[in-house]
Amino acid sequence: MTLSLAVSPCPNDTFVFHALIHGLVPGAPPVDLTFADVDVTNTAALDGRFDLVKVSYAALPWLLGDYELLPCGGALGRGCGPLVLTRDRADLNGATVAVPGDRTTAYLLFRLWAADQRPARIEVVPFHEIMPGVAEGRFDAGLVIHEARFTYPRYGLSALVDLGEWWETDTGLPIPLGAILAKRGTVDPAAATGWIRESLRHGWRDPAASQDFVLTNAQEMEPTVVKQHIELYVNEFTLELGEDGLAAADALLGRAAAAGLTPAVPSFR
Repeated sequence: MTLSLAVSPCPNDTFVFHALIHGLVPGAPPVDLTFADVDVTNTAALDGRFDLVKVSYAALPWLLGDYELLPCGGALGRGCGPLVLTRDRADLNGATVAVPGDRTTAYLLFRLWAADQRPARIEVVPFHEIMPGVAEGRFDAGLVIHEARFTYPRYGLSALVDLGEWWETDTGLPIPLGAILAKRGTVDPAAATGWIRESLRHGWRDPAASQDFVLTNAQEMEPTVVKQHIELYVNEFTLELGEDGLAAADALLGRAAAAGLTPAVPSFR
C-alpha cells in the first residue's frame, strides 16, 4: 500500500515526518505526500481524503467519526501559543481581526478568550498576509501562530495577548494545537504510531539528515528561526501525548462545547 499523508510545510512537521516520507522507517509503506496549511487539511479531512493527516484540535469534533487521534506526531506544548497582534490597540471592540482559519485551534482559543469583546469583523486570510496586513492598517489585529512568535517585532507590532500563556495560566495544561489523525478502516493506528515515533526518533538522532528538506519547505527560511521553531514545537508531547496532553484536548474541546462553539466529543482519557 501507499500511505497518503498530509502535513504542513512548517519546520516541526517536516522534521517529524522526514524519515517516514523518505523511506527511512523500517517496515513503513511508501508515502504519497501532500503539503497543505492546516486550515486546508481541516476541510480536506472531512472528505476522508488522506490516510494520515495533520489537523487542528479544534477540528476534531467534525472528524472523529472517520478518523482516530494518534498519541504522537502532533503539536502541543508550553510557551508556544498563538498571539493576537496589533499596532496600538488595547482591546478588540469594533476591530477587524484577521485569522488564519475558522476551524483552527488558534481561532477557537481566540473565541474563548475574547468572549466578552465585540470585534466588528473577522476575516479569514492566508497566514502570510496577516502581519503585513496589520502593519499596513488593513486589519486592526491579527491572530498568528508558529514562526510569527519570533518575527512579529520586525513589523512594528505588539502582542495584545499570548493565548498560550492565557490558556496555561487558566488551566495549568499544555496548549493542544495540531493533531495527527489516522483514517479508520484504512490505517492500523498502532502501526502508524510506531512509524511516526520512529521517524521522530530518527530526526532526533540525526538532525542534519532532515536539514535541507526542512529549510527548503520552510516559509521562514532563516536557519535560526527554523531551529527555534523546531525546538519549541517538537517536544515530549510529540512523542507521547500522555495524561497531560489528553487532558489538554479534553479541556479545550470541553470548554468549546460548553460555550456552544463546537459539537461535544467523548473524553480522550
